[in-house]
Amino acid sequence: MTGSADTWDVIVVGAGNAAFCAALAAAEFNQKILVLERAAEAESGGNSRFTAGLMRVAYNGVEDLKRAIPDLSEEEIARSDFGSYSEEQFLDDMARVTEYRCDPDLTEVLVKRSLDTVAWMRSKGVRFTAAWGRQAFNIGGRFKFWGGLTLEAVGGGPGLVDSLTGIARKQGVEIWYEARAKELLSDDSGVTGIVVKHNGKTKSLHAKSIILACGGFQSDPEWRTRYLGAGWELAKVRGTRFNTGDGIRMALAAGAAPTGNWSGCHAVAWERNAPEFGDLAIGDQFQKHSYPWGIYLNAEGKRFVDEGADFRNYTYAKYGRVILAQPGQFAWQVFDAKVKAQLRDEYKIRQVTKRTGNTLEELVGKLEDTNKENALQEIQAYNRAVRTDIPFNPNIKDGRCTKDLAINKSNWANTIDTPPFEAYAVTCGITFSFGGLKIDTEARVLSADGGPIPGLYAAGELVGGIFWFNYPGGTGLTNGSVFGRIAGAGAARPR
Repeated sequence: MTGSADTWDVIVVGAGNAAFCAALAAAEFNQKILVLERAAEAESGGNSRFTAGLMRVAYNGVEDLKRAIPDLSEEEIARSDFGSYSEEQFLDDMARVTEYRCDPDLTEVLVKRSLDTVAWMRSKGVRFTAAWGRQAFNIGGRFKFWGGLTLEAVGGGPGLVDSLTGIARKQGVEIWYEARAKELLSDDSGVTGIVVKHNGKTKSLHAKSIILACGGFQSDPEWRTRYLGAGWELAKVRGTRFNTGDGIRMALAAGAAPTGNWSGCHAVAWERNAPEFGDLAIGDQFQKHSYPWGIYLNAEGKRFVDEGADFRNYTYAKYGRVILAQPGQFAWQVFDAKVKAQLRDEYKIRQVTKRTGNTLEELVGKLEDTNKENALQEIQAYNRAVRTDIPFNPNIKDGRCTKDLAINKSNWANTIDTPPFEAYAVTCGITFSFGGLKIDTEARVLSADGGPIPGLYAAGELVGGIFWFNYPGGTGLTNGSVFGRIAGAGAARPR
């Protein structure tokens, strides 16, 4: 499409992982691609910049992984047990954690195109490595990967966004920062353009296709309370402050169909005293994900969840909601010295609410806003209930459990009896909302009246129907990449 300066082949709304994958795919076919980013460049990248850069993909062994990490050395291969993660396992995990509600057609596309998509990203110049520091334990000098989550972008989320941004610019993609999309333009032929406020001026832009990839509504407290329920305005936001549902609102106004888990979201254990929105200087380090090795206590001094129900990858995204429902919307994660080496790096940052003690009495005495007598009794009762005859093994669901408690721990039940003891205060950190726009397997936005809306595509967090209640860790970025690439290729085709 040629013509005025306000006319483009494809316009992408958003500048995170899904958006740039869409822009790069569209650039393979068209010349005039525009990316609209609401944030200033210093805060750009949406939620992608706040992630660890982990991407869940199906692979049958190290040869498949080398498609994404071609520079994997023989020494690295020798000291690593990468195992495999089949498409069937990925599909089973998606079905299980979403309680069999995930859209089967979209989920199949997500899974079957996962490896090919990261290989395509690598061919564009995005670099990946194995997640040795986050997803593997060193057992006998060899790193064993578990949970199906093996790949991460070099430099984490910030590295991924910076890489994609640089690659897009080299491909001739134009990027406008401080450009907030306001409204879709449409007529009887479909979507024909978009209204944007850029550098304080509102203008209408025209395009063959529009791709919405600008995140969910989690950063708007009014929308959170409206859809997620009472109390959600109290949650911290893990990521960008700019994801306030703009893309969803514009599309619904243009007749798009809503779908998915509108009362559900991805929410995790997050530093209790973190700021209201994500801090780029800290990134994802406010998260606290080593709870399977310890226990949770709420303000009443009581355990309230099975910390060892499953691998962390399959529980962390739903436990934030459970913490928000506790008195005072917070909890303590309690550990002893036996598991100190298992705690993730995020526990070592300076910005943590941490309490320590050389005795359990000393520790609970420092847990403010908490019933200290109950807390001591709860830890002692837990210790008595641990099946110490079952060996602890962090690489498998080891069956080391408790017995005869109101809430038993299913795996990794370590007694809390070796000083020094540590407790970390956490609250709920919301990552992204699960409800959104209905798309088909070609990433076309579907109308509430049925059928695709010509010229309108969507990818990433603002798509509904894929995640319900929970999700397998690392699937969010993969989802954005897979459907971003599909959306970009589709949007570039003639209408």
